[in-house]
Amino acid sequence: MPEIRVGPLTRGFLQPREVSAAEFLSGRPSLFDGAFTWPIMVVRQSALDHNVATLARFAAEHALAFAPHGKTSMSPQLFERQLEAGAWGLTAATAAQVLTYRHFGVPRVVLANEILDEGALRLLAQEIEAGFELLVYADSVEGVRALSRSAGGVPFRVLVELGHEGGRTGCRTVEELAEVAAAVRDSEGVAFAGVAGYEGMLPDADAVRTYLRTLRSAAEALDAEVVSAGGSSWFDLVAEELSGMYAQVILRSGSYVTHDDGLYLESTPYNRIPGELRPALEVWAQVLSAPEPGLAFAGMGKRDAPYDVHLPIPRALRRDGEIRPLAGVAVTKLMDQHAFLSGDGLRPGDLVEFGISHPCTAFDKWRVLPVVDDRHIVIDLISTFF
Repeated sequence: MPEIRVGPLTRGFLQPREVSAAEFLSGRPSLFDGAFTWPIMVVRQSALDHNVATLARFAAEHALAFAPHGKTSMSPQLFERQLEAGAWGLTAATAAQVLTYRHFGVPRVVLANEILDEGALRLLAQEIEAGFELLVYADSVEGVRALSRSAGGVPFRVLVELGHEGGRTGCRTVEELAEVAAAVRDSEGVAFAGVAGYEGMLPDADAVRTYLRTLRSAAEALDAEVVSAGGSSWFDLVAEELSGMYAQVILRSGSYVTHDDGLYLESTPYNRIPGELRPALEVWAQVLSAPEPGLAFAGMGKRDAPYDVHLPIPRALRRDGEIRPLAGVAVTKLMDQHAFLSGDGLRPGDLVEFGISHPCTAFDKWRVLPVVDDRHIVIDLISTFF
C-alpha cells in the first residue's frame, strides 16, 4: 500500500510541512477545525462501509463472482477494502489501469475493453507469465490478431464481447460474436474463455432482459467458461438472468462504492429491490458572495466536482458551528472556480455541503481525500492514481 503524505502541496489541506498520514491523523482533526481549506471533497466512512458490504452480500447471495470496476476511484485503499470484502478481482478499462492495479497487488483483473496497443499487450503478457490472472476483450478479428501477435508463453484468455445497436463496443450480432470466437479458437497465443457484455446504455428493463438473455444463449452455445456483465444500474437483472449458469458469472459494477446524489440515486437497482446504497462523497465549499437577492456564489467549480451528468446538489449548511439541512437552493451553473447558487438565505462565509452526481468523474479531481466519520472527524486518508 503506498504511503500517503500530506503537506503544503496537497490540495485542500492547510498543512505547512509535509507529514505522514499517521502523523496527520494522530490529532484526530475535525474537517472544520482549521486543518483544511475550501473546497474539499471527503468520503463518509459509514456510507462507504455500508456500500462495500451491501454489494459483497448481493454478489454472494446470487453466486456471482464480483470484480468491481476500479476506474471509479483508482484508489488502492478502496481496492483493498473491496478485495477484503470478498471481491474476486477488479475490472479495468485501459492497459494503464491494469498495470496500476498490478502494482498495488490486485490478483485478478477483467480488462473490460478492446485493446489493440501491442506495446501494452506485450507488457501485460509478461505479467501473465509471472502469474497474473487477466481476462481481455475482443470484438473483431483484428483485435484477436493483435492479441495473438503480442502473446508470451501463456495465452491471453479472451472474452468475446457482445454489444448492441447504438451501444459501445462489442459485436452487433450473435453471428459476428461466433465468428470472433472461432478466430480466437483458431489462433495461437489466445484462448477462448467466454463472452461479456454491457447493458448500461439500454433504455429500459425489457431491453436489458432481452439483451442479457441473448448474451446467455450465446454463452451457452459457445460453451463459455466465463460470462460477464453488469454496470451499476441493472445488476439486479444481471443476477436474475445470468445466475444459475454453468459458467462463472462475473459482475462488474463500480460506482456503487460511493453511490451518489444524482445519476445513481435515480438509477440504482435498490429503487426496485429491497435495500439501499448511501451517498459517500461530500464536497464542502464556502459561500464567497451574495451580491443579489436569490443569488450567491460558492468557491467550487469544474475543477472540484463532477458536472458531466448533473450539477452538484446542495444538501446542508454549516453556520455558527451547526449543520442543518439546506432546502430551496440549487446550483445553476459551474465555472472553473465558482458555483452559481439560486435561492435565499445564504451569507458570505457559510459552508455548504454538496452531494455529487457520477462518482467516476469525481475522484479524478483529487489526489488525497479525507475519510470522515459521522461527526466529520477525519479518521483516514485515501489516495488516487489517475
